[in-house]
Amino acid sequence: MKVLLRMFLVTLLFVTTQINAQEDKNPNVFLITLDGVRWQDVFTGMDTDLLNSEFTQNKDLLIQKFVGKSTEENREMVMPFFWNTIAKEGQLYGNRNKGSKVDLTNKMLFSYPGYNEILTGKADDVHIDSNDKNYNKNVTVLELANSQDEYKDKVAAFASWDVFPYIINDKRSGIPVNAGYMNAIGDLNEKEQFLNEIQEEAPVIWESVRLDVFTHHYAKEYVKKNHPKVVYISYGETDDFAHGGQFDFYMKSLHNTDALIADLWDYVQNDAFYKDNTYFIITTDHGRGNGVQEDSKWTSHGTDVKGAEHTWIAILGPKVNPVGEVGNGQLFANQIAPTLAKILSLKSDDKSMSAKPINLK
Repeated sequence: MKVLLRMFLVTLLFVTTQINAQEDKNPNVFLITLDGVRWQDVFTGMDTDLLNSEFTQNKDLLIQKFVGKSTEENREMVMPFFWNTIAKEGQLYGNRNKGSKVDLTNKMLFSYPGYNEILTGKADDVHIDSNDKNYNKNVTVLELANSQDEYKDKVAAFASWDVFPYIINDKRSGIPVNAGYMNAIGDLNEKEQFLNEIQEEAPVIWESVRLDVFTHHYAKEYVKKNHPKVVYISYGETDDFAHGGQFDFYMKSLHNTDALIADLWDYVQNDAFYKDNTYFIITTDHGRGNGVQEDSKWTSHGTDVKGAEHTWIAILGPKVNPVGEVGNGQLFANQIAPTLAKILSLKSDDKSMSAKPINLK
């Protein structure tokens, strides 16, 4: 009897999921950011200058894991999902060696201003000139989505950096934001309870940034339970390892984050609610220096660091023309929010997102 009841409940859940997936034809978007990841590491793979610098502790291990026989092989070894999936099924922008440029429009060139630009579609150097925990006066595209019937209470954000509740302004926007060392709350499943336990027991490397594996799995469990239509995930390890001068950990973290995104895409493509109706937009909040000299030091970014304004964008989704790596052209970070708004068909009288959406066709 118990077995029959269990089979009935499983069948009912499956049918309900299928019906809900068929009823809701509005597209879904996952906006994903990797903090402080340079375009060079995405498009050219292992940086041999940094490999042979003071920032690398275990050169042999990095060579074994990430150095092949060509630039193309190197970058694929570092980010296999980007180059085996996105490069074949989506679009990649920012390889400056091929004339493809993506730049910030804000002049601060560090995290809060960068995330504000990505999320709101405009730079705000007047009000946002630090990483302090001040509530953002600007309205993000996440908040815009949450204000409209099609996406009301179907927006969620997860971040490794604990400043994100302020960047997204969770109090005003009403968007649930799990960031920093926050635990999952509400009616928790077994895995969420376990994540809460081990997050409190795990060593704290940075006081304001948790390890990305927690951010990822908190997000994934929430997605599996609630099926939000707009999800923002911000991975943060890469920037903190770079600031610490740990090139080994930076490269391994970049490789791991690529795998986390691949895991999320695999789930999305095997879930009836998301399959064939979901976009991934992936980018970074700023670049960083390209060497060991003070004005271009790899560990740093900001107005006094050459190249910190250079970023990149990757896009994957059902109506994205699979052109792969794009050559000559200029994009800006402030085009990301308008692109997301166009995909979702959001309505707005606010002219802040006046930048042109990225052409996906």
